Amino acid sequence: MDKNGQPRPTDRTEVTPVPYRAAAGAPPGAEVFDLSALPGRAHGHGLDPYAAKRPAFHELIAVRGGRLRCSLDFDACEMTAGDWLWVRPGQVHQYASDLAAAEGVVVLFTPGFLTPATVEAARVDQPVWRTPLTPTDPDAAALDAVLQLLRSEYRRLADLPLEIQIDVVRHLLSVLVLRLSHAQGVRETAGAGNEAFRRFQRAVERDFARTHRVEDYAHTLGYSVRTLTRATRSAAGTGAKAFIDDRILLEARRLLWHTDLTAAAVGDRLGFPDATVFTRFFRRGTGEAPAAFRARARGTNEARPTG
Repeated sequence: MDKNGQPRPTDRTEVTPVPYRAAAGAPPGAEVFDLSALPGRAHGHGLDPYAAKRPAFHELIAVRGGRLRCSLDFDACEMTAGDWLWVRPGQVHQYASDLAAAEGVVVLFTPGFLTPATVEAARVDQPVWRTPLTPTDPDAAALDAVLQLLRSEYRRLADLPLEIQIDVVRHLLSVLVLRLSHAQGVRETAGAGNEAFRRFQRAVERDFARTHRVEDYAHTLGYSVRTLTRATRSAAGTGAKAFIDDRILLEARRLLWHTDLTAAAVGDRLGFPDATVFTRFFRRGTGEAPAAFRARARGTNEARPTG
């Protein structure tokens, strides 16, 4: 859809994947720019800024004025001054209102840019929230101060050697994500999990279309099924099998909403033996058939205000 809510002709067999491309002169792995620069940046890479996309990088969006509408996977987001949104790699993100109607800052960084210690402490690899976060003081003031310092230092990096540029951005970005991930409203609901769960989570993300069996993950990772189930229930509040099924359902909904693949093709891509088995799985998990979900989701999306 464009900014006026009109459909654009696209390849409807895939959600547009967006790899990270560093801006000229920027330290590799991270970038900070004003929201107003996003359309030009997208067009410079041959992308439609208003099309649904699946970035291969993290995207932090901080709105400082005006109003911004977008969607993240299946959640409609309406952001105003003080709101933050964290788009993680692989999520489907789409802007649904004119980017010129909002003021803000966008921070992009690749999955490997931050140190492992920061990734774990900030839960960078765990999608802990999908809707906008509105921090309250003192979190809001601290986040704003760090963001402004990061933005200011990023604009002055040309005078520094490359390795110092990277360190400056990495340290300031680390402070930002640590504060953001532990802001009020996030810290109570997001458990960091243990090593068994983190390994299981990464394996599911990699292999959910190849195998749907907890036993296969347990064998690959060297744990028992019981250990994975306990670890997953402790970290995510659900069993290991339900965790796998939820990931498959998420991908199924993404493909049904954002592509024109048939239900049979979606099921085949996700590792189901035939369309009947996939439809039964999808109906059990969502309460409706794939075709009904697609019709309802697209109808809701088309009716959403975009002005």
